[in-house]
Amino acid sequence: MKNIVILVSGGGSNMAAIVRAAERDHWAKALDARVAAVISNRPDAGGLKLAAAAGIATEVVDHKAFASREAFDEALARAIDAHQPALVVLAGFMRILTPGFVARYQGRLVNIHPSLLPAFPGLHTHQRALDAGCQVAGATVHQVTAELDFGPILAQAVVPVLPGDTADALAARVLTQEHQIYPRAIAELLPTL
Repeated sequence: MKNIVILVSGGGSNMAAIVRAAERDHWAKALDARVAAVISNRPDAGGLKLAAAAGIATEVVDHKAFASREAFDEALARAIDAHQPALVVLAGFMRILTPGFVARYQGRLVNIHPSLLPAFPGLHTHQRALDAGCQVAGATVHQVTAELDFGPILAQAVVPVLPGDTADALAARVLTQEHQIYPRAIAELLPTL
């Protein structure tokens, strides 16, 4: 069985979409895969409650308890490795990971970013797209590399920018697309692992 470990920092809507897709599409039988654990760097992350309600193992590795990014990443890696992951999925995990951590999971670490990469890496993507006068925005699923929001693209979804859009309105439309493309990209990647 290919174990998937999902990392979250917040509400966990992308994690929940992945869990729903795994159940709906019978990943255990069709792909020999399952969501084995959800780990957060924040004890109050709503995604932990959603995962626990779905019967998925949860754990907290609080980044505030560590003196350095490297020490946090090492503790996080130990927590992840306890589940023998075939794939590590960043789903709203709001921590920049060290190059050593990324190298440890090279080729099996994925992320979703709320822009059409390579445009607008980093934060405030929706406002930046609006400020730039973009006619479209979107989301990108990509393999994680040491360079922030840069790596082989696995899937993208395009969302039109509407007249009068606010960053929040655009973000909400992009998020609905994230919930569709992230599980699909994971399902397509799993057979290659």
